[in-house]
Amino acid sequence: MGVIVIEGVIMLIIVLAGLREAIMNAIPDALKRSIGAGIGLFIALIGLVNAGLVEHPEDGGTIVALSGDVTTWNTLVFVVGLVAIGALVARRVPAALLLGILLATVLGVVINGLSGGTPVPGAELPDSVAAAPDFGLVGDVSFNVFDVLGIGAAVAVVVAVLMANFFDAMGTALAVGRKAELLDEEGRLPMLRRVLLVESAGAIAGGAASASSNTIFVESTAGAAQGARTGLANVTTGVLFLLCMFVAPLAAVIPSAATGPALVVVGALMLGQVAAIDWEDMGVALPAFATVALMPFTYSIANGVGAGVVLYVLIAVLRGRWRDVHPLLAVVAAVFVWYFSYGTV
Repeated sequence: MGVIVIEGVIMLIIVLAGLREAIMNAIPDALKRSIGAGIGLFIALIGLVNAGLVEHPEDGGTIVALSGDVTTWNTLVFVVGLVAIGALVARRVPAALLLGILLATVLGVVINGLSGGTPVPGAELPDSVAAAPDFGLVGDVSFNVFDVLGIGAAVAVVVAVLMANFFDAMGTALAVGRKAELLDEEGRLPMLRRVLLVESAGAIAGGAASASSNTIFVESTAGAAQGARTGLANVTTGVLFLLCMFVAPLAAVIPSAATGPALVVVGALMLGQVAAIDWEDMGVALPAFATVALMPFTYSIANGVGAGVVLYVLIAVLRGRWRDVHPLLAVVAAVFVWYFSYGTV
């Protein structure tokens, strides 16, 4: 986890220098919208995979496919949750996502109880509600990556992780901000510096706790879709997660078939951002499409952002509109070329 701590410190320095905010503001609005839409498709795919509806076939005939058997109780729970959330959102019912998740969870628990088995994985009442968390790994951080890999390879690994975290968080922040209607007319997020400072500090804290980087998660768009705006929802979520450490068995009752529908619905809501993109201008349309498509297809937000930025800069230069490209965006494109050449994270 030493690599996570190192990249977090570097990220914090970049934020304090104002460079990260400047890079985000240099991205054209069309790409920002495509980032949000791509994240929408990405989280929808995550929801479908986690719920077991989409899978990678064992025979390798296709990359992804519909589950071999959709006539299962697990699928029923997912469909009921999806229809319920869709109807509640359409009727503008407050807490539609939460109500749909609870309904699907109760249905899953009832099905498992009546069947005597677990046809809905995860939806089982625990023997004990509370459990003591294990903090044994907290602080178990090693910085021997430079000794193990050598200076050159270790630096490359740190930079690769930094790039992935940098643009994953950037894309998610823009997507959540747009969903919450917080972006200005130029697609900029007010008080962005505060967001980036917290995210950078989270990376350091996550690595120090022997965990992954505590970054901005795409699932946060679910909160924005339900009206979260001021940050109170974030604080509430954090407190509840803290409490969940001590009631982990109870929190584990909620099956993926119940949370998957919420991600699919939020993904559908976010996809509408592409309507404002000029699809007649191929210099904008192709980079936007690449951004949207590569996020779910490569299972990476950073890959989608990188492909869109590189294509946008190259097409702009070749069509004689290099003056429209912000210098920082050109630098980012060059760094992404290295990132793709070295091997993405």
